[in-house]
Amino acid sequence: MHASRTFRITMTAVAVIVSLLFLAPVLWLVASTFRTATETFANSSPVGWSTLWPQHWTTVNLSSAIDNGFLRSLGNSIVVAGVTVVVGLAISAMAAYALAVIPFRGRSAVFTIVVLSFLVSFEAIAIPLSQSFSDWGLSNSLVALILPGLGNGLVVFTLRQFFLGVPPSLAEAAKLDGAGPFRTFWSVYLPLTKPALIGAGLILFLFQWQAYLWPLLIISHSSLDLAPVTISKAFGGFSTDYGRVFAETAILAVIPAGVLLALQRYFVTSVASTGSKE
Repeated sequence: MHASRTFRITMTAVAVIVSLLFLAPVLWLVASTFRTATETFANSSPVGWSTLWPQHWTTVNLSSAIDNGFLRSLGNSIVVAGVTVVVGLAISAMAAYALAVIPFRGRSAVFTIVVLSFLVSFEAIAIPLSQSFSDWGLSNSLVALILPGLGNGLVVFTLRQFFLGVPPSLAEAAKLDGAGPFRTFWSVYLPLTKPALIGAGLILFLFQWQAYLWPLLIISHSSLDLAPVTISKAFGGFSTDYGRVFAETAILAVIPAGVLLALQRYFVTSVASTGSKE
């Protein structure tokens, strides 16, 4: 018993130390948001308490970010990510349901294409795809930013695997009650796959939230810039406002962190309530 308790204490201590090591850069970023860039670099070495805690607090970096239109770019990112999650989940869930439940000729071939689609890096097709969007007259629009994120092969694959785990007897019972394919999908499959839907939504959200290359290729109007692109434009050829960069990066990181923390309890609740209802 004593050895077991010692082991638990040791593992807990190791976990805390590792967590602090991962948390240290985040704390440095947040601290740098509320102090001048001069103070940030002056206290960066050697590492000490002043590295992670501002000596002179200031909001000048946040003011600089707001004055340079970062909130507009942040709003664009929120709109693009939000629409992508809602519409992308609807499309991906229906595609996954068809691949998992509805028998049709060529289903295996379609599923193979879906798998191959997320094995190919998006950066490899971004340039020819941007040319196609330009030919279609979709450049410099929110539609151009949203469309590539709607068809995510990894999301379809993930949802399909969860749909395959739903007992077929539930779909058969729904069919006996007169439910059609869509009613079965809506009333039987979706409620039982809430953990997968939340995870798939996070994949779609993060894909768009951190998008950089695609917006850079398809958007030339600064009014439609997404937040990561706006941050990159803070780096000038001769000078850089690092305080502004720190502030914008911190804001950009806080939102997905908040989303993940807010959805954590839903993961636990959904997993606990999911299972065979036979």
